[in-house]
Amino acid sequence: MADLLPGAPYNRQSANCCRGGVLSSVTQNNRTATSQFEMYIVNFALDEHGDPKMPTTFSIGVPGYTCSNATNVPATRSKVDEQRHVQVLRTWQIICSYSQFRDAPSPSCCVSLTTFYNNTIVGCPRDSCGGANSPSAHQCLSGGEQSKVLAALPDADGAPPVPVIRCTEHMCPIRVHWHVKQSYRGYWRVKTTVTNYDVVSNYTDWNLVVQHPNLRSLTQLFSFNYQPLIQYGTINDTGVFWGIKNYNEMLLRDGNVQTEMILEKDPSDFTFSGGWAFPRRVYFNGHECVMPPPDQYPSLPNAAWDVRVSAVQRWLVAGSCLLSLSMLFLV
Repeated sequence: MADLLPGAPYNRQSANCCRGGVLSSVTQNNRTATSQFEMYIVNFALDEHGDPKMPTTFSIGVPGYTCSNATNVPATRSKVDEQRHVQVLRTWQIICSYSQFRDAPSPSCCVSLTTFYNNTIVGCPRDSCGGANSPSAHQCLSGGEQSKVLAALPDADGAPPVPVIRCTEHMCPIRVHWHVKQSYRGYWRVKTTVTNYDVVSNYTDWNLVVQHPNLRSLTQLFSFNYQPLIQYGTINDTGVFWGIKNYNEMLLRDGNVQTEMILEKDPSDFTFSGGWAFPRRVYFNGHECVMPPPDQYPSLPNAAWDVRVSAVQRWLVAGSCLLSLSMLFLV
């Protein structure tokens, strides 16, 4: 069974059908996060109790997903109008779990870091998404190798294009760059850029999930949509970002999307030291991105340097005061 495309003949449609096999996240669009279909079965096999037998060996045919056996759950009730409900004869529940390791042999995104207080650029770890010579590596484009791009374009039969990415040290189709841009009296600013290194494929209705303890104090966001993802008691450290419709909901091939966010400083835990300002985890389209090792994070300027600067500043201030007093006595 395959999901019908949008615009299928009306006599073949059922309610909430026809997503073309593509479901959005519930956060981004609750309406397109489900797809339904109907089928008519005759001579249904019965079990020893005279009830319809449960289906077995269920699979949704999507890489990375493993499905459980069917289990009986309370029968589904659907609202027909303001006063009537319809209850089905029986409802079975099948849960399919996703594993990134089953989906692909290597990651598909990585994270790089920079700050305003340190000139160090911490790039994605080398070979984050597999080395150029590994069996799982994507085709790599360097310079003007247009032949690879032409060969990877989709065929007339609609087959998905073969990924071709820009040759980089990390060899990832997607890079997420986190830049600690500025610090204010009670707030701080972060710029986030998502770059698509695939020169063939776009990412439609992409999403980015970030875990950071200060997201609970996010006060302003530019160019992206945002919704807290996990809230439990006082814990609100994970959120999902996605593009604005008709503006940047599509991450174009060999392109990027970016946002800036302003977060309020919480005196109880805010600090720029120890890598606190960087995300704990990042996911793009549900795939966890490779983070740089914490010991490579940009650090605050040397404390001794700060002390020396402060001492020089105090000496200059004291000197200017003495000079002012001397001139006053001379007058």
